[in-house]
Amino acid sequence: MQTTYKTTAYGLRQCSHHEQRPLRGPGPTTPTTPVTPTAPPRFDTKIAVLLREDLETWQRLNVTAFLVSGLGTQVPEVIGDPYEDADGVRYLPMFRQPVLVFEGSKETLTAAHTRALTRALPRALFTSDLFGTGNDHDNRAAVRAVRTTELDVVGLAVYGPRNAVDKVLKGARMHP
Repeated sequence: MQTTYKTTAYGLRQCSHHEQRPLRGPGPTTPTTPVTPTAPPRFDTKIAVLLREDLETWQRLNVTAFLVSGLGTQVPEVIGDPYEDADGVRYLPMFRQPVLVFEGSKETLTAAHTRALTRALPRALFTSDLFGTGNDHDNRAAVRAVRTTELDVVGLAVYGPRNAVDKVLKGARMHP
């Protein structure tokens, strides 16, 4: 007899026998509270993106996509298992936990960048100069040409313990 699976809310897999099993075993970003259908998981880590409030919509989307791509390549524990639909078609894995998006002023971004560096948290940044480049080589050259304290940061992605990330984001507000 073939067993079929249905993905339910909160990362549980329900088989045709109504048994629920987690999609992935324990790891560094395992929820700190039990996963149940009535309580969303609470992770002890946080993935956050901070965007400068004066960016156009297309810029916000572009910056967010670039920033989170950096975290996934350098912090492998944030990536979950591959997806598969009911027909067996496989899809790439994504983050294991939500990405929270915030916004703030230029001063908020500058302060958050400094705090992320001080706390040595994994981070990715996007500067205003990168809007004028068209490839990875030129992007890296544009960042390398500017001293840390003079970077015009328009986006910052940070990963780490919840409390440390919260301190980095002090003064920022959730993106509308």
